[in-house]
Amino acid sequence: MRRRRWSTIAICVGLVLVIGAAGGVGTFAVQIAKTDGAEVTGVCSTAKTEFVRSIGADHVIDYTKEDFAAGRTRYDVILDIAGNRPLSDLRRAMTPRGTLVIVGGEDAGNWLGIRRQLRAAALSPVVGQKLGFFIAKQRSEDLEELRKLLDAGAVRPVVDKTFPLHEVPEAIGYLRGGHARGKIVITV
Repeated sequence: MRRRRWSTIAICVGLVLVIGAAGGVGTFAVQIAKTDGAEVTGVCSTAKTEFVRSIGADHVIDYTKEDFAAGRTRYDVILDIAGNRPLSDLRRAMTPRGTLVIVGGEDAGNWLGIRRQLRAAALSPVVGQKLGFFIAKQRSEDLEELRKLLDAGAVRPVVDKTFPLHEVPEAIGYLRGGHARGKIVITV
């Protein structure tokens, strides 16, 4: 397994599960994990399974038909970008020394949208698994690493749709409706 450090996350890659693999962050996560030699499983809806395969996922789980936490596979790393599974489900799907990274927030009505992140941080010191969260911050080392991957063609941005500035409400509706595959771009 290759070890890479992205911001504050040091990951030994092996089996990686990306929940929310078809979204703007998920498409990058799948591709970056592949560049590190990981065997990647992406979780998405039925309509997006072929798309997730096309960006490099080795396996795809359609969450409308299969529950990754109920399966036999245990993952070394889980990136939870979708933000809606209980910690107990995520931990059950991990190896005993696995790493969970919750990316972003969730329901803003619950402790400003970070309830699971706080529970993960509190639980992490007393279990063998590393449970944490990631909030993006700009670091020149990370941007340089990403530039190298982009220049080499190992990672490519996926733009699903562009909207002119005056259609921002429609763009937000498209995104919130779960239709996006990759990034949504607003043009001026």
